[in-house]
Amino acid sequence: MVQVDVFWSYGIGASFATAAAQQLKARTGGTGHGGRWSNPYLMGAVLYCAILFAPSGAWLLWGFPDWETMQVADGHGALPAWLVALFAATNVSQGALGFRVAERLIASGRVYAAFLQAGIGYAGMFFILVHGWDGRGYQRFFSADRETFAAWPEQPSAEEALARVGDWLTSPVALTLYGMGVVLVPVMLASMALWIRSGQRESGTRTVTGRFRILAAVLGAVFGVALGTAVAASVLVHLFGWWLGVPVAVLLAALLVVRRGGAADRTFTMLGLPDRRGGRGQTVPAAGD
Repeated sequence: MVQVDVFWSYGIGASFATAAAQQLKARTGGTGHGGRWSNPYLMGAVLYCAILFAPSGAWLLWGFPDWETMQVADGHGALPAWLVALFAATNVSQGALGFRVAERLIASGRVYAAFLQAGIGYAGMFFILVHGWDGRGYQRFFSADRETFAAWPEQPSAEEALARVGDWLTSPVALTLYGMGVVLVPVMLASMALWIRSGQRESGTRTVTGRFRILAAVLGAVFGVALGTAVAASVLVHLFGWWLGVPVAVLLAALLVVRRGGAADRTFTMLGLPDRRGGRGQTVPAAGD
């Protein structure tokens, strides 16, 4: 979606950089100057965004302009050409930005902070999908077009909401997303697992994090930690309004999610990435693959 892809692509770029943390530390030697334009990991992230992620967004914008703009645009005629071009560009540029920010943090030994950059991107994406600017983000997402969105009651019951979600799951939009996910998700997860495990081997560690553990950590971080944080923030904004709900959400996220020992730190530890606290996060034998 146009409104969420800025956050999503930033999170993707930061995720790729974090997965290559061991290699990036070796390249920079801790200085942050390891051949920026000859970085194969940056190239991998940018190619993913340029060849897979950006085209998927363009496809959805052309095929389903109402849904892709969260029911703001009424068909192609409502989309200015400059917005379409900017949307395509940011799907790549924000990915590169996320990678570079995370890379600089990794070079200074702050790998956990780099990991959190990915979390910020995904949490921002999910908050817009769940809440949006008017508290109806999830209704906009689970509507295939403007006509369907207009039929939503402003305060639907749980049964009404579930029925409309069920209808959306078999809509052309959803079917298109399933097809795209079959390509985009495995490529990203496989690349991250490959980079994490090869980095551990190159560093000389005696244990390598298993692929299933990496998969569980990544999916848990995205759909457990990031999505859960976004849902909780939306509930707080509904209860207390923007001026009080946002500060309360930020405080709770800092205490329960971001701080060491919190939910984000637990998924970070599962990945076995290099960590300033003890040199490395925990790892498990690769025999569990």
